[in-house]
Amino acid sequence: MKLQEIFDTYKEYIMPTYTKTPLVFVKGKGSKLWDIQNKEYLDFFPGWGVGSLGHCHPKVMSAIRDQVSKLIFIPNNYYHPQQAHLAKELNFWAFPCKVFFCNSGAEANEGAIKFSRKYGQGRYEIITFENSFHGRTLAALAATGQKKYQAGFEPIPEGFKTVKFNDLAAVKGALSAKTVAVMLELVQGEGGINIAEKEFVLALRKLCDEKNLLLIVDEVQTGIGRTGKMFCYQNYGIIPDVVTLAKALGGGVPIGMMLVKKQIADTLGPGMHASTFGGSPLVCKAALAVLRSIQKEKLLQNTLEMGEYLKEKLLSLQKNCSGIKEIRGMGLMWGMELNKPGKAIVEYCMNKGLLINCTHDTVLRLMPALNITRKEINKAMKILENALKEVK
Repeated sequence: MKLQEIFDTYKEYIMPTYTKTPLVFVKGKGSKLWDIQNKEYLDFFPGWGVGSLGHCHPKVMSAIRDQVSKLIFIPNNYYHPQQAHLAKELNFWAFPCKVFFCNSGAEANEGAIKFSRKYGQGRYEIITFENSFHGRTLAALAATGQKKYQAGFEPIPEGFKTVKFNDLAAVKGALSAKTVAVMLELVQGEGGINIAEKEFVLALRKLCDEKNLLLIVDEVQTGIGRTGKMFCYQNYGIIPDVVTLAKALGGGVPIGMMLVKKQIADTLGPGMHASTFGGSPLVCKAALAVLRSIQKEKLLQNTLEMGEYLKEKLLSLQKNCSGIKEIRGMGLMWGMELNKPGKAIVEYCMNKGLLINCTHDTVLRLMPALNITRKEINKAMKILENALKEVK
């Protein structure tokens, strides 16, 4: 298909559920993408964090090719070694837990919501936070603290109370006899890269212990190395009761996961929850390759080093360019809040071969691969600097 034919076919046959950018990509390697016209781009926002190893990482591709030749799918009423291996590996990186496999972050969060209701034995309310984002399915949407995503889908499922982020008093004020859990992102990605304060998180863990509440941490975007630790919660010195994962874990293939502390994991028994395609041999083999690559290539250390380097570059831009209100982030997850809409900046960068994102209208979001280099950061920052200076 040629370029215009692709655009026309999408318009005719594909539901318009995404705001489309007029780019057609056909090849990727590392942090580079090439479009159908062979123009090269530097990807500083690879799939909302899916591409944590960049595009087509050789170890992930090798694992996928190997598994495709043997067994792609087996239903979950049978056993297979890749799923067992991956669950054991996640126990090593996280905490003593049992795993539920699914296909996406929204599905993982739905599982966590459903788990909490069963655990609560009549308690069902979950406290969530303003500017949070937990997914597009109805319960995950109800947990999301942004009304714009809920508009038009009423009635929203009940059982969720949304309070101010980083405000323990607000959490306490929302507690009732029906409360069973608190659910949060430690770095709110779609909310504009808002960081949970350590004192707040420690106090929240203590409160949950005192009130017999589950602490559910949504690591769909922050998990698997994004913040310089394998899991973001490890930056806070706590252990959650439930962690949800997706995006980066599969290296580009769809996987979701819910980790639940071992002592409560058997709350869900046979027939209570399921996911047909969850944890197939193919995606588990890919995820194992992701974890091995992070370890062997020392990408957690690279994330810390390159994250600090990127932070310095962004702060330098703030000094030298007008219109930047704040720089905030952690590891390789950064937001630049502007005092004006960021759409034109994103478009300028795209035209110059740099892919970034804008969320909350005014927050430029940069989440490069964990194996990003100084040279690539320098190139991206030069384009971004020109955009900030030239776009009025």
